Amino acid sequence: MAENNLRRWPVAPRLPTGNSPASLTAALPQPGPGIISIPDPIAKRTRWPTALGILLVGLVVAVSLAAALTPILLHPDQRIEESLERIAAGVIFAGSYLALAVGRIPGLSVDRAGIALAGAGLMVASGALPLEDAYRAVDLDTITLLLGMMIVVASLRLSGFFAVATAWVRTHANRPPALLCAIVATSGVFSAFLVNDSICLVLAPLVLDLTLALKRRPLPYLLAVAMASNVGSTATITGNPQNIMIGSFSHIPYTRFALALGPVALVGLITTAGLIALFHRAEFADNARLEPPPVKVAANRALVTRALAATLALIAAFFAGVAPAKAAIVIGGLLLLTRRVKSRRIYAEIDWSLLLMFAGLFIIVAGAQHALLGPDMIAAVGRLHLDRVPVLGAVTATLSNLVSNVPAVLMLKPFVETLEDHDKAWLVVAMASTLAGNFTVLGSIANLIVVQKAQASGVTISFWDYFRVGAPLTLITLAIGTLWLWL
Repeated sequence: MAENNLRRWPVAPRLPTGNSPASLTAALPQPGPGIISIPDPIAKRTRWPTALGILLVGLVVAVSLAAALTPILLHPDQRIEESLERIAAGVIFAGSYLALAVGRIPGLSVDRAGIALAGAGLMVASGALPLEDAYRAVDLDTITLLLGMMIVVASLRLSGFFAVATAWVRTHANRPPALLCAIVATSGVFSAFLVNDSICLVLAPLVLDLTLALKRRPLPYLLAVAMASNVGSTATITGNPQNIMIGSFSHIPYTRFALALGPVALVGLITTAGLIALFHRAEFADNARLEPPPVKVAANRALVTRALAATLALIAAFFAGVAPAKAAIVIGGLLLLTRRVKSRRIYAEIDWSLLLMFAGLFIIVAGAQHALLGPDMIAAVGRLHLDRVPVLGAVTATLSNLVSNVPAVLMLKPFVETLEDHDKAWLVVAMASTLAGNFTVLGSIANLIVVQKAQASGVTISFWDYFRVGAPLTLITLAIGTLWLWL
């Protein structure tokens, strides 16, 4: 009797060979008299963001097309046409920045570069920004400097220079505290001159292999790579993408920029090592001598010498007053002239999507500025007193954590340019937008690179793992930077 009261469930049929969606769907049990159809709450929860994302994209595209077609079909007067362009520019700007802040559009396989390019295209299509103005909006100095620096870093990596540097650290940093300080110094100094995202891409796997070989916990040392990279990159114009943009916008000389923010980066790196050691006391309380196993370093001495000499010449040119974009692209071009490394290997190391994202962002911001930025808005923002260092620093840091640091800098550009002390304002924006990147693991691309490299090797860096060190580090370094530039 008990068996008769049990609900009978059909046996799932054997799946057919082949993995096409149609064959898999046909093989699954279909609702019928013997099967109870149970709604899947997880599927419902995952469907609504997709529907919302596609709906918002459709809205942005519809508004843009309406603004583009109305003047052609209805021939309204100029005031209505300008109002439509302003509405379209506002919707495109808000939609693009929202998607960039999230990093994706649910339901679509598009990244930040694709979002920026689509937003730029809609700005032009809607009439908010003429095509000729869109061409002029792209800051070629920034794109050129980024491209040149990527070639230099790629040449250093392919030559084996970073492997040699890591081997040196392995040999000389023979205790855990010394290893931490060496990693902080290496990541911070390299990031100051060679763009922090590229340095994290190279150093994260090397440090991971090193700590595992030494039988140490990788977590605090990987945090050191990411956090020191952000802090160290504050020091110079070539430290990170937002500083590269600021250098191009402000025309502050490389040496003056470094003298203004170098001390902030130096104190910040010391603070970084101290906080990581404090929050991971168990790792560094054991002051046992580290015995690294012998390892063979894969490096080409001729290529290492050549790439290192080119890098030192590039840094010397920066401090000598040569335009950074000019110096970087000339040195980068000369590094391609070699018999030992095929050019396509260098090209494979370049982050082309980052360059594309920058071009799109320049056009999006220019479109919003052209259509929306009027005297009333400038006056309203002026009432925030952005000319005060603490206020500008706080606004920049907050905005950087909401929409990411590069978009934040572009958003602030039209307002910073109107301030009386133009150069100091840009230095504050550079300092705050960079140091704010340590607040959470999502604060900068460098952080995400380290997390992804660690995850690929089975090491997890959780949100809390990063936040409990990164949040106090951000607040302390922002306070140090603000006081340094204010007093």
